[in-house]
Amino acid sequence: MAPSISIPLAASASDTRFFGHPRGLATLFMTEMWERFSYYGMRALLILFMTAPAATGGLAFPVTKAGAIYGLYAAMSYLLCLPGGWLADTFLGQRRAVLYGGVLISLGNFSLATPGLATFYAGLALVAAGTGLLKPNVSVIVGQLYPPHDTRRDAGFSIFYMGINLGAFLSPLVCGYLGETINWHFGFAAAGVSMALGLIQYVATARHLGEAGLHPTPPASAEAAANRTRQLRRALSGGALVFAALALLQFTGVLAITAEALSNALGTVLVLTVVVFFAWVLFFGRWTPEEKKRLIVVGVLFVAASLFWGIYEQAGSTLNLFAERNTDKHLLGFAFPASWMQSVNALFVIALAPVFAWLWVWLHSREPSSPAKFSMALIFVGVGLMVMIPAALIALGGTLASPWWLILVYFLHTVGEMCLSPVGLSAMTKLAPARITSLLMGVWFLAASVGNFLAGRLASLYETLPLTQLFGVVGALGLAAGLLLAMFVPATKRLMGDVK
Repeated sequence: MAPSISIPLAASASDTRFFGHPRGLATLFMTEMWERFSYYGMRALLILFMTAPAATGGLAFPVTKAGAIYGLYAAMSYLLCLPGGWLADTFLGQRRAVLYGGVLISLGNFSLATPGLATFYAGLALVAAGTGLLKPNVSVIVGQLYPPHDTRRDAGFSIFYMGINLGAFLSPLVCGYLGETINWHFGFAAAGVSMALGLIQYVATARHLGEAGLHPTPPASAEAAANRTRQLRRALSGGALVFAALALLQFTGVLAITAEALSNALGTVLVLTVVVFFAWVLFFGRWTPEEKKRLIVVGVLFVAASLFWGIYEQAGSTLNLFAERNTDKHLLGFAFPASWMQSVNALFVIALAPVFAWLWVWLHSREPSSPAKFSMALIFVGVGLMVMIPAALIALGGTLASPWWLILVYFLHTVGEMCLSPVGLSAMTKLAPARITSLLMGVWFLAASVGNFLAGRLASLYETLPLTQLFGVVGALGLAAGLLLAMFVPATKRLMGDVK
């Protein structure tokens, strides 16, 4: 289950030491900035490192295998947010979950910095597990810094969001330069160092967090506490048995476990999880007619968000490969590594976030509904990828495409992100019945997991489909889905009832 937001034990409206906000926000801002620095720095290099020739220190994987691994890693990073939130709520508390997650992320990046195939796979697993612990819980602690009904809360999350994008902007510049121009492993090491720096400041300034996130949710009774312990033991025992069985099958040659096989298995798990969850919600849950209508809207938004992230996250896969192989890496007379293009999106987010915040306030009663914003997001992300069709035609003719094509794509994708990402979780929580609000917070992470999985699988087609067809079909799918959702916005709004 995803983390629940509980009332903080020691939040004070009088704490205004960080630009009018609690001092603890600075601690979490820096922690998240360094974590996102680590995540996006590693992501900027990942598929380039996997497909780079062995002579340059790369793994020389075919794109089909690299895309499968990329999708598997990125999807698991979000999917593991569900058990990460449950562990924090039930056993660790958010504070310890963030600390342990940061340690795993740092160790994972240092493992990636160590040459060897075993250390590469171990590094990916450690980073994914660490992200699952840290990412959902650091946001929960931000919410716990504020007393109930504190009007500064939304502004606090906006400041926190800027920390995310500051880290995402800087990391490809540093890790990308080190990895592509000096040594791949130096880039991964820089990602590990950044997370270590984040942990040092997190521990050194933890006193400013007060009691926020310090304790797990107390059990309702002794029996509930015992039941929690039994659940954890079963989960650990089941996981150990599955791992041991797979290792035995691999060792005996009965089953060949490959990256592609694991990716296919994850795809099956994701599909089954989505089907089972929404079947339970729609057909077996005891909801009022009004609640059931809203849950139908949740399903619609889930599909839209999954498709959006599947197209948007091409930034780290197909668009990253296009930057490396088919783009003129000179701009205004300056040569740059392909991974630097990964900073463009974050730069646009930093520039456009205040513009959209002002726009929604200015529109006031004319502000689009959540389904309308989702449809706009799909249209922008679809059109953005279709912009790559003429760029692909230029590359097909044997000429390197201008980097301005990718810059335009990232601008359009960021506009789409502004229409979907800030409102998505809010819409989920407002539409959810009160007794499953935390669960539907996890559904948002599940949508991101599905989207990242799709992004990786689409990247596998980079060398098997003409780029014009790959970009055109995927972009057209996003555009068509956005237009289709736009047609049903009035009906969807009626299902939402009084939720705005």
